[in-house]
Amino acid sequence: MKKQCFFCSQNLKEIDYKESELLKRFISGQAKIIDPRYTGVCTKHQRKLAQAIKRARILALLPFVRM
Repeated sequence: MKKQCFFCSQNLKEIDYKESELLKRFISGQAKIIDPRYTGVCTKHQRKLAQAIKRARILALLPFVRM
């Protein structure tokens, strides 16, 4: 059975890079972006999620690597 997309089920249109607590749910302990097969995020939202995580990393809201 396929997982329901978190963002579709919450009716979230935009994924904001400033919401670091939300984005932390979708990165691993090593600060890698988790594969959508495990998170259940749909393709459209996975692209937006990856872009938001990358923006948050550049602004130092999220780490690039685990120390």
